[in-house]
Amino acid sequence: MAQTEVDIVYRLDPFPSEEELAPFWRAAWGDDWGGDLAFILTRSLTHACAYAGDRMVGYVNVAWDGGVHAFLLDTTVDPEFQRRGIAKELVRRVADAARERGAQWLHVDYEETLDGFYRACGFRPTAAGLIRL
Repeated sequence: MAQTEVDIVYRLDPFPSEEELAPFWRAAWGDDWGGDLAFILTRSLTHACAYAGDRMVGYVNVAWDGGVHAFLLDTTVDPEFQRRGIAKELVRRVADAARERGAQWLHVDYEETLDGFYRACGFRPTAAGLIRL
């Protein structure tokens, strides 16, 4: 079956292993995954993954403040599967889940080159600040 014909399955809160995440993270970002995925996900409001068969090809996480603010993090799709709407669908699913779980605001920080993508997901620009630690 050609890559373009592979069905994508989305899972909410699947708690994947770092071994599942590592290959496409490196392909997408050029660096090894440096977090502790199990630690991160047990503290998240929600997360979602996309799968092509048994292969994880997409991931997004939503951290939160324990109240009404949630934060979209690490939207990532394997480069072989980009430009197919996978990231947008992952964001839609976690936004719905965050809303259902009590969040009233979903924040995201992104580089300027991703402005079109995040606007297409429904985000609007706001002023924000950042300190590199």
